[in-house]
Amino acid sequence: MPETARSLSRFLRRSGYLRKWLVLGVSIGVIAGLGAVVFYLALDYTGRFLLGYLGGYDIPKPVGDGGDDGSPGFDRPWAIPLITCGGALVSAWLVARFAPEAEGHGTDNAIEAVHTDPRSIRARAIWVKTVASALTIGSGGSGGREGPAAQISAGFGSLLTRRLDLPDDDGRLAVSLGIGSGIGAIFGAPLGGAVLAASIVYREDFDYRALVPGFITSATAYAVLGSILGFDPLFGTLTDGYRFDHPLDLGWFVVLGIVAAMFGWLYARIFYGTVALTAKLPGGKVVKPAVGGLTVGVLALAVPQVLASGYGWAEKAAATDTLMAIPLWIVLLMPLAKIVATSLSIGTGGSGGIFGPGVVIGAFVGAAVWRLGEITGAPGLPASPAVFVVVGMMACFGSVAHAPLAVTIMVAEMTDSFAVIPGAMVAVGIAYMLIARTDVSIYRAQRRYRTNFGPAA
Repeated sequence: MPETARSLSRFLRRSGYLRKWLVLGVSIGVIAGLGAVVFYLALDYTGRFLLGYLGGYDIPKPVGDGGDDGSPGFDRPWAIPLITCGGALVSAWLVARFAPEAEGHGTDNAIEAVHTDPRSIRARAIWVKTVASALTIGSGGSGGREGPAAQISAGFGSLLTRRLDLPDDDGRLAVSLGIGSGIGAIFGAPLGGAVLAASIVYREDFDYRALVPGFITSATAYAVLGSILGFDPLFGTLTDGYRFDHPLDLGWFVVLGIVAAMFGWLYARIFYGTVALTAKLPGGKVVKPAVGGLTVGVLALAVPQVLASGYGWAEKAAATDTLMAIPLWIVLLMPLAKIVATSLSIGTGGSGGIFGPGVVIGAFVGAAVWRLGEITGAPGLPASPAVFVVVGMMACFGSVAHAPLAVTIMVAEMTDSFAVIPGAMVAVGIAYMLIARTDVSIYRAQRRYRTNFGPAA
């Protein structure tokens, strides 16, 4: 160990709880914020070049990403499958050649490091994950940007654990804080990121030790990212003017919770079914993601909303005029289409997150429920689909990720929509209780309880 690292290690061991986690929390937060900025810019430039310049198609972007309405159609439709295939091919080659552990969504690897060995995340995997995910998503693959952001900051927590020879318990907290602060930073949701750090590693438990340090780490990461990219919520203010003022409206949120749980369950089952099927099919670790990318490109010719992260389309689904401009069959098909596209992009071995697509799936679940209610003239329906879109985001992914509180807070921050909380509590609660009756989770590395901490779990 270098002398500087040895001195810092001794300093931390002599420090009390407050000083130790101020130093570690701020350090991880700074890297989480900078890492999120680097990945955001890499993804933005890659997408502009691959899909925008080569493909002649601009993806719609939400307000927090610049607010681009996107292209009305494909200028060169024949190029889209070739670009999604080529991006997936190069991404998969990089992963297979330099860091096989960067395959897939990456968050499970970070969670597993918390439970088994907080020193295990290699620095090389961080950079490979960043480049590979930018290529996958930038070329149109259906994936989220939170996986790479989480792996960067979790990897830094793992690096600190190795270099400073931190005790295992501190190392586990450092990696957990990295996961939460990275995801919170890239989505502009610091409070949700702090709560996520304490809840994402368990299905039915909560690590209270990570909560207060998580406040420091997530706030630091958010401040760093915001000072460079801005502090606007990702989706702007989606439910401006909404107020929960009629108890009978809760009936709609019961329905939405049930439907969201169904699609959350389908998301996990189809995604991991694709992972299992891919492992049995012939072809190497480079060919399979490329075929998956080609298939996503072909699917996008019929349903362009499945391309890339899809956050711009989720924002469009929240406004009545833009939602009504989307054909009804696409609105109804979109949750399943996005699940299939994400499974083909990431489940076949591609690189990217699964949190973001889960949010988009939930958004279109809410939009589909609202459209059906509007067509049938059902009573008590909100005037705007925004409320259902926001609550759908919370309920669908919050339930299948077994992190209902964290995801609810994060989506409320991303949409500036805390007014929906009363209805969201019902929808998210029902969705989570339904999912909890099964053995399904989108994060397979989660342990059930904190008593399972350690290598023997």
